[in-house]
Amino acid sequence: MATPIYIIEEQKLRRNLKLIAEVAAKANIEVILAFKAFALWKTFPIFREYIHATTASSLSEARLAFEEFGAPAHTYSPAYTDDEFDEIVKCSSHLSFNSLSQYERFHQKAKSVSIGLRVNPEYSEVGTLLYNPCAPGTRFGVTADKLPAQLPSDIEGFHCHCHCESGADVFQRTLVHIEEKFSKWFPQLKWINFGGGHLMTRKDYDVDLLIQLMQDFHKRYPWLKVILEPGSAFAWQTGPLVSHVVDIVEDKGIKTAILDVSFTCHMPDCLEMPYFPDVRGAVHVNRKSVNRKSEYRLGGNSCLSGDFMSSWRFDHELQIGEEIIFEDMIHYTTVKTNTFNGISHPAIGMLHADGKLEILRQFGYEDYRDRMD
Repeated sequence: MATPIYIIEEQKLRRNLKLIAEVAAKANIEVILAFKAFALWKTFPIFREYIHATTASSLSEARLAFEEFGAPAHTYSPAYTDDEFDEIVKCSSHLSFNSLSQYERFHQKAKSVSIGLRVNPEYSEVGTLLYNPCAPGTRFGVTADKLPAQLPSDIEGFHCHCHCESGADVFQRTLVHIEEKFSKWFPQLKWINFGGGHLMTRKDYDVDLLIQLMQDFHKRYPWLKVILEPGSAFAWQTGPLVSHVVDIVEDKGIKTAILDVSFTCHMPDCLEMPYFPDVRGAVHVNRKSVNRKSEYRLGGNSCLSGDFMSSWRFDHELQIGEEIIFEDMIHYTTVKTNTFNGISHPAIGMLHADGKLEILRQFGYEDYRDRMD
């Protein structure tokens, strides 16, 4: 295609879903999809072959779960509001409150769902502060010292999120802290949700350790249903973002290939996290300047000065019009893209097992204009 496009590869998506379903069965847990990482509803018929529920953090996500996935959501929000709460309840099966004050304010309106409370174990190994939900001063969850010895009778679960694309070994260490802080309340509960960030589809993830951890946990607390809600794990390594070189500029010996996509608009985590994406046919070069013929910064097409990343070495000099392919660009992209500068989203396509590319969605001026209504 001449336009930029995210391409989801069906076979790779099914590979991840199959692994996740097998882990859930062997560990006797429920693994559900977190929309904050992936919410392409046209793929939900595939997801429903492997999983049965999703997790939402807003009214729109809860509606997407209920109306498009076909099952009520496991919903958590840092702050529910009066004007949306009743509709959120209608679209949810489980609902977790972020604070005791939010619980007191809304729990009487949530009698039709299973109520949970988000707790903070004050331990997380997430290194990037922007993504660490347990950092000092966090706005997420209730610490153990603030919980009453006897929970309100309608609180049936704890929700605890401490990970970000983490391994099973991190979960193993975190679980020790969760149990030390909160296990005395477990007899009062029916379920516990260990949140997202369990990157079980990554090649080096110790799936057997995760299964063993959960089997052992069930032996200690056989009455507790266990829920995990990863996002990235479902869409991990399921497809690229295909872009094109539209110009090549040079200043002070630094060459920049300007693309028809934007880091700030289409790959924001690259700047926020930050991390360097894999570029097909190129090697990332950790240097401040570029002076070789085949080394380039890659620059976005917005007017933000910092909309670029350095630097990649190709095996040839780039030409205007050629493709630049960013690998593993399906999770946390389509849900976070924006129309800064009026720049359109890339198209979204699915590459089916038979090799046919189906265009799920293309974007244009109306998508930008309608956001300004």
